[in-house]
Amino acid sequence: MSTEPRFDELIHAPTRLSLVSLLAATEWAEFRFLRDSLGLSDSALSKQLTTLEEAGYVEIRKAFVGKRPRTSARLTLQGHGAFAGHVAALQDIVARAGLAVLPDQVGR
Repeated sequence: MSTEPRFDELIHAPTRLSLVSLLAATEWAEFRFLRDSLGLSDSALSKQLTTLEEAGYVEIRKAFVGKRPRTSARLTLQGHGAFAGHVAALQDIVARAGLAVLPDQVGR
C-alpha cells in the first residue's frame, strides 16, 4: 500500500516538520525530550504542539508522576497519514528535480 503524495503546509514549517518527524518515530514522547531534541523553549514547543493538536495531528496526554506534571505527545492516525503524504510529496519533488537535470549540467 503506497501513500498518496500530499504536500502539507502545516507540517512543512521547519520546526513542525522536525517535531512531527520525532513523533513519527515514537509511540509517545515526553515534552522534555521533544524540547531538548529540538532546542526549543517550553513556550515555543507548547505553541507548536497546540497547532498540531488543533489540526488533529497530535494527541496530548497530561499526567502526574508523584507531584510533578508530565506532558507527552503522540501522532494520531491522521497525523501519521499527513506526515506520510507530505514525505511522499517531498520525495516526488526531489525525484522530478533529479529528472530535470541534463547530463551536461551535472557537476556545475
